[in-house]
Amino acid sequence: MFADSRFGYLEKLRFGLGYATAPVYWVADIPTRVSFWIDDVFVSRTDLLQENESLREQLLVSQRGLQAMESLVSENSRLLDLRESTRSIGGKVLPAEIINISPDPNSKRVLINKGANEGVMVGQALLDVNGLMGQVDQVLPFTSWVLLLTDAHHVTPVEVNRNGERALARGSRGTAPELDLEFVTQTQDMKAGDLLVSSGMGQIYPKNYPVAEIISVFADPGQDFAVIKARPLAQIASTRHVMVVLERATVIDQDPAAEGAEKPAADAASPVPVAQGQGQGLRLAPAEADQ
Repeated sequence: MFADSRFGYLEKLRFGLGYATAPVYWVADIPTRVSFWIDDVFVSRTDLLQENESLREQLLVSQRGLQAMESLVSENSRLLDLRESTRSIGGKVLPAEIINISPDPNSKRVLINKGANEGVMVGQALLDVNGLMGQVDQVLPFTSWVLLLTDAHHVTPVEVNRNGERALARGSRGTAPELDLEFVTQTQDMKAGDLLVSSGMGQIYPKNYPVAEIISVFADPGQDFAVIKARPLAQIASTRHVMVVLERATVIDQDPAAEGAEKPAADAASPVPVAQGQGQGLRLAPAEADQ
């Protein structure tokens, strides 16, 4: 040991013994290495499962955020369209949102989130981006009920945009969201595809605002009036953002002293606003109702 430590005589012997003992060390280390390999396999699988679960949750959150973003983009687009459409309307308008619909199957009404506190009154017109929707039927402090133009109790004075032919559009008595044009004679020039706009008669709705499109015309020679149906342009079943026309033309009050005087023919044929049911509607003046 002294000679080896001082002069290194056994260095080559130790080197040779290292070759001989290497397999023994390798075989002895097999259980440890197998144990470490098994631990790595199971730990890696557990980590991967946890990571996949975490990524799946993040994906769901990201998809929800993307859907919310798409919804906001779509809503902003509708609001911009609504803003553009207000430029063609004279007077002040109030943006509103539809928050409920009437559960009564015989009444076609919707509830908006604006009421008397915002200046809403019975009889004011409700519009969306595409066309006329109806008029305010009942006002509450913070909300209002609106009678849709497809309701059978609602009558809208309209005219054909192509030639100015006038008519009264009443909501269909059936379940279909349609309008029936009343008191249209066989000789009036109306055909499918014609655009109907508000005529401004009765001073309820803004003039020349799109209302509906004629979808069918049936003229029976044995009848006094033609059967004409129209489809509203407003997206009544799907739209949510609407406008309330706060400022509208005022109906001129008749002088009681001149009540018996002869009325002009134009006034006799004009619809006038009256209370009807729970809200404001339109009816024919006596001269036209007798027809």
